[in-house]
Amino acid sequence: MAIAALITWLVTAVGGFLMLSIWVAHGGARADAPGTSHLPPALVFGHLGVAVVGLVLWISYVLTDNHAVAWIAFALLLVVAALGFVMLARWWNTPAASGTASGNGEESGAGRAAESHFPVAIIAGHGVFAAATLLFSFLAALGL
Repeated sequence: MAIAALITWLVTAVGGFLMLSIWVAHGGARADAPGTSHLPPALVFGHLGVAVVGLVLWISYVLTDNHAVAWIAFALLLVVAALGFVMLARWWNTPAASGTASGNGEESGAGRAAESHFPVAIIAGHGVFAAATLLFSFLAALGL
């Protein structure tokens, strides 16, 4: 189960890095970007930072079989999930996410929030693999 959690965690990370690169490319980290991002940089990079620390701890758990480390990584994963849900809720309220882009040039990307460029398939995949990671890491921490 620990290896399954590691694999799903890595796949989730790939999706997260894709979204991060899209967000940064469209000015999400800049205050002077054309569209106003609904995702504050502290939220985005906090989610990333806690996820990376948790992943490093999970790799440590896989190598050492120390269940205390597994529980710490799982607890961090819960924090990552909470931050992810906050970002999902903020993304959900963007015009592109709800299908309400106005006819004033927003379809081409001008003036749109950086996160409105995220492909829905990547968001959905990131969420599905994140949920699987939570389940697998919980089961592994239990020793199953």
